[in-house]
Amino acid sequence: MNQHIHLSDMAEHDEFSKEMLEKLSNRIKSIRKEKGHSNYENFAFTHGFNHVQYGRYERGSDLRFTSLVRIVKAFDMTLQEFFSEGFDD
Repeated sequence: MNQHIHLSDMAEHDEFSKEMLEKLSNRIKSIRKEKGHSNYENFAFTHGFNHVQYGRYERGSDLRFTSLVRIVKAFDMTLQEFFSEGFDD
């Protein structure tokens, strides 16, 4: 099987990934504030996250699925609830 990846396809994929990470970080930050945590560092400390790494998540850094699951659990939400807002086009 011969697979060719065109640079335009890679750029489109990278752009989509960046857009989704931005939406994810905005959703994480929004829910944290809705839950009454005005400071991300205090939220991270209270829920056992490294505050530096958690801050990166809120700024759009990539994260592992297991980290996302821990964050959603700390919000006392299901994944379905978490993804119910903020990801529509």
